[in-house]
Amino acid sequence: MIVEEIIHTCSDAHVAGAALASIGGEFAEEFAARAMRNNLSPGMLAALIVKAFADQASFHQRDEVWRLAHSTDQPILSGLRHILAQSIILESPAL
Repeated sequence: MIVEEIIHTCSDAHVAGAALASIGGEFAEEFAARAMRNNLSPGMLAALIVKAFADQASFHQRDEVWRLAHSTDQPILSGLRHILAQSIILESPAL
């Protein structure tokens, strides 16, 4: 349910942007810089990554997000952060 909620809510650029603001800190700053390099708002880049995750993630990848997020105080934000962090690791520097 956590993964589906992340996909449902954070596929919207405004919601994803608000979630990034809630995550805050160095992670959000670095993500915003990455978005700017690609001429996107942080929320739009996050929403695009979440949509790509929804379309392409394997069962194992979805299960990993659930396992990492379900026991945290803020499971949606924790799961979103993991999805976004994995995209930074796996994608080319251009996006």
